[in-house]
Amino acid sequence: MGEFVRLEREGAVGVIRLERPPMNALSGKLVQELDEATREVTASGDIKAVVIWGGEKIFAAGADIKEFTSFTPAGVFDYGKTLQDAFSALAAIPKVTIAAINGFALGGGCELAMTADFRYAAEDAQLGQPEILLGIIPGAGGTQRLPRLVGRSRAKELIFTGRMIKSQEALEIGLVDRVYPAPEVFAKAVEAAQRFAAGPLVALKAAKLAIDRGLESDIDTGMAIERGAFATLFATKDAEQGVKSFIEKGPGKAEFKGE
Repeated sequence: MGEFVRLEREGAVGVIRLERPPMNALSGKLVQELDEATREVTASGDIKAVVIWGGEKIFAAGADIKEFTSFTPAGVFDYGKTLQDAFSALAAIPKVTIAAINGFALGGGCELAMTADFRYAAEDAQLGQPEILLGIIPGAGGTQRLPRLVGRSRAKELIFTGRMIKSQEALEIGLVDRVYPAPEVFAKAVEAAQRFAAGPLVALKAAKLAIDRGLESDIDTGMAIERGAFATLFATKDAEQGVKSFIEKGPGKAEFKGE
């Protein structure tokens, strides 16, 4: 698709593949192409779930630090906004997304992984927000998404120290959701994404929206968002089929069309 980001297909699963060796550093050009891929998978009716992958050796080791040396203060602000906008668009994809993490997911790479609904990591993967070691802080959502995933104190400890953690610790604190041998990570992510792609897509979209927007609101607003989405789903063909199948065959037997 682009020079540094490819959009591939595994059946109904779209794979956003970073390809900027050796470290998949998040240059301005890569982020632009990432945003373009995000728009394409969001708009595509044929892509029903998404995997974000950096390849077999590395997910992404953060921003392209060399670009920092040419930034003016205004340029840094613009770069940060571009990053945040691109990552927010990724987080808002109205389909189930899974980050498949091999190798390092550091700085912007960790922030990229956190935009996904789920993170599947290799046994030898390492994650972290080491920006403090450069005298700066995360700028693509790390100070916001990390505490929402692992809690305030753990997020502060990771961001304040800049230390990297291995996948097993990341699993224990809730930063990743599954850990697999490195050669299996991508296949496991695609397999899970394919299951979601065959599910009730309208309901999955509504559930994602209700959870994400609800967490950004007070409990009463969140309940109102849930109530509206819940009621709307009863007008879908999937809900009609799901209820009918449950009555006639029991739970888990419905075949959904995503309508």
